[in-house]
Amino acid sequence: MNSEEDIVLYITFLLSPMAKSLFCLRTTLPAPMFSRNDFSVWGFLKKCIGMELSKITMPIVFNEPLSFLQRITEYMEHTYLIHKACTLSDSIERMQLVAAFAVSAVASQWDRTGKPFNPLLGETFELTRDEEGYHMISEQVSHHPPISAFYSESLNQDFSFHGSIYPKLKFWGKSVEAEPKGTMTLELSKHREAYTWTNPMCCVHNVILGKLWIEQYGTVEIVNHSTGDKCVLNFKPCGMFGKELHRVEGHIQDKSKKKHQVIYGKWTECVYSIEPKVYEVNKKAEKKSGGDSKKHKQVKSSTGGDDADEMPDVQETVTMIPGSTLLWRVAPRPPHSTQMYNFTNFAMTLNELEPGMIGVIAPTDCRLRPDIRAMENGDIDTASQEKERLEEKQRFARRERAKDEEEWSTRWFQQGNNRYTGAADWIYKGGYFDRRYSDLPDIY
Repeated sequence: MNSEEDIVLYITFLLSPMAKSLFCLRTTLPAPMFSRNDFSVWGFLKKCIGMELSKITMPIVFNEPLSFLQRITEYMEHTYLIHKACTLSDSIERMQLVAAFAVSAVASQWDRTGKPFNPLLGETFELTRDEEGYHMISEQVSHHPPISAFYSESLNQDFSFHGSIYPKLKFWGKSVEAEPKGTMTLELSKHREAYTWTNPMCCVHNVILGKLWIEQYGTVEIVNHSTGDKCVLNFKPCGMFGKELHRVEGHIQDKSKKKHQVIYGKWTECVYSIEPKVYEVNKKAEKKSGGDSKKHKQVKSSTGGDDADEMPDVQETVTMIPGSTLLWRVAPRPPHSTQMYNFTNFAMTLNELEPGMIGVIAPTDCRLRPDIRAMENGDIDTASQEKERLEEKQRFARRERAKDEEEWSTRWFQQGNNRYTGAADWIYKGGYFDRRYSDLPDIY
């Protein structure tokens, strides 16, 4: 802990409903991850350079034992930030916490180099966290292109958070780039506010040779459609000397474009806010003193050449500028995380089939997928066979629908437009938690 403020925030987390609920859930997986050392990655990927990987059947060796629908649910790990935003009267202060939530939503991707399973068409996932005060439902609404839609809301109707994601994956020789197309929408009912944004790009380096490492980069623009406030966040690429790896920097402005706060930190660690004038004075002083650029080794380009992209030295802490306010700090991962696909405590619980769930959750819920369940249990051969069987079953069902000239009908979401941006979106129709599942397809 770096300060008294950090200690207070950590104690607050430990006493929060989220922490209490995690203590009741599992803290490990049934079996550790298997070794990938004996698999020739290049033998498979050399056929895929420049192609969109969502159209290619990937060997199970690339996977982690979660569906992409469960991976989306990890956005909700730090829901306490939204609950806190709901209690604040100042729109700039609310925007600070929404920005922290947007950054925290991608924090679980750090060192998560396994690929989640592609959801089957019609697959669903639900998560209810009573003590954290929300529930969430997601559905795979399209297979080509793959689109996942989700909707979450607080149990006391304070907020709703929803969106649809079309992850475009491309292989560029030594790296895999993921573009998470789709809009995130957060609505705070008490304040009659709606915020929208899109997530940054993600790149996994050294998929062929060397140590795998991840960076996020790109500009994320969070808009408050009610007040006109805006937060512009720059997820920085690692750069020539690796100095910017994991860094996030941006500002909050009102509708007249006056800057109110600067946001800075790392998406892997923490996020602070500070007054712009104080931030600029500190930056000038740092520049005058020469900074620490000489400490960083040059990072090789990720295109061309046969060598691995060397991962830059990671500076593990963010230097807090005096006068800053800590908005969010990542929770520590469990000590055995590296043997468990680098899962967070939250991720560790997502595929748990809790007592009483069978017969209550929908039969399309991905906790019931036999390939993911087998992989989680360490039975890779069964997982591979089941994955192949499910994919063939899906192809057969598609051919049968084509014969009958029948269109696939989604169950919980419908196509529409985002009411705030006008962009194409998938809108939750409601009714999932009424528990009427008799007409759902047999996808497993």
